[in-house]
Order: sequence, then structure tokens, then C-alpha cells
Amino acid sequence: MLGVKIDKLSLNEVLNKVKGFLEDGKSHYIVTPNPEFLVKAQKDEEFFKILNKADLSVPDGIGLVFASLLLGEKIKERVTGVDLMEAICKKAAKKKWPVFLFGAGPGVAERARENLRGRYKKLKVFIINQSENKNSHPDFFERFTLKGSDASQKNLDCSLLHKSPSILFVALGAPKQEKWINENLKKMPNIKLAVGVGGAFDFISERVKRAPEFMKALGLEWFWRLIIQPWRIKRIFNALIVFPYLVFKEKIKNR
Repeated sequence: MLGVKIDKLSLNEVLNKVKGFLEDGKSHYIVTPNPEFLVKAQKDEEFFKILNKADLSVPDGIGLVFASLLLGEKIKERVTGVDLMEAICKKAAKKKWPVFLFGAGPGVAERARENLRGRYKKLKVFIINQSENKNSHPDFFERFTLKGSDASQKNLDCSLLHKSPSILFVALGAPKQEKWINENLKKMPNIKLAVGVGGAFDFISERVKRAPEFMKALGLEWFWRLIIQPWRIKRIFNALIVFPYLVFKEKIKNR
């Protein structure tokens, strides 16, 4: 879609892929494009290439679902970043996969961690201190300090934490999070899966309230976000005006 690969998978199919990623010994990353991603990618060649190199590209945006119908490539279902993160964490708790959180505003990751631990009792979840990761040293993943999930909250040495394949959720916003993952994933030997999740930490921490179920069912979650966060108007414009224009242009071009 607009030159960007989108995988037509259900959430359950994505979770099966995740299981495979964590068992094959290789490093993988997942992107969660929405209409705004695709608009940005038209003017950002690096971002465009990173999206297309991803191991999975799941449609986080009702606009992609509608556009797929117009283009004759029906997407099975919308898979939002926050729903994907929750589903992966639920599975991680059962499989004992350690999970790391990186990004979001002050205190947001901490609150998200506590809520995740409340929902998934056996989940091992840690927070990367962003201040320790400003220069992306080649061995930074062995050096940064973590805020532990135990009651003492002592800093822990990552190299001593585990030997299991681990998952990293990055919430820096697009395209920053995708570029960060692309640059740093190869430097993190313990991380077998990285996922850019945008505002997922805000939702999980309950700093931002998700749309009511009926609005999500009607594909109006974007309208809810505009109501509670009016500063997003420019981003909504790209999703509702620029993106449809580009899709129609592509449709006519491919006739």
C-alpha cells in the first residue's frame, strides 16, 4: 500500500509468528503502520526502507483496512499496537519470556509495567533507563541499568538477568522508534524481538483513556483521540485527507 508492505494476518496469526521468532535464534522486528506512517514514508526514504525490511508489518489503523478494500487487497483485521503488545505480554507470561519497556514520557513506562504485572502475574517486565542510552554504545545493552521488577527496585545488570530470548517494546513515536530499532537491534544480543508500539504505554498506563468499544467497532477511535487530544489535528489531517488522496491516486494509476 503506497509502496509499503502490509501483512494480512489476524492477531492470532501474528502471535504464532512471534512464537517462531523467539524460537529461531535470530533477531526480528515488527512495525505497526497506520495511515500517518504511510504518509510520512512517502517523504522519508530511510523510514520507507525500514518499514519494508520489517519481519512483520501489522495494520494499526482503520484507514488501512478501508484502503485495502479499495485496492482489492482485503486486510483480515486491524491489529493495533496496544492490542498486540497486550497479547504478546499475555503469552510472554506463560512462556516466561522477559519483556523490556523503552520510551514514553516520565513515569509512563513505570505505570505501564505495574498494570501489566497486575494483569499477567508471572510476567517478567523491566524498564530501560533512557538516560543510560543516549549514545548507543556498541555494548550498551550489556551496560545500561534497568529498573527491576522486584520489590527492591535495585538497578540490575542486564547480562545477569536472563538467558531466555527477550522482547523489547519501543514507544518513541514514528519514525523515531523504527529508526532506533533499526540502528540498535543488532547491538542487543538478548533481544530476539523488538516492536515499535507508539502510544501503547500511554494506554496501558491509563494515562490516556482508550475509546469506548462502540467507537472502536465503528472505526472511530481516531475521532476519540481528536476529542481528548485536539493537538493531534495535524496528524488526523494526514490520516483523513492526505492518505485517502494518495490511495485514490494509486488506485487510478494502477487501473
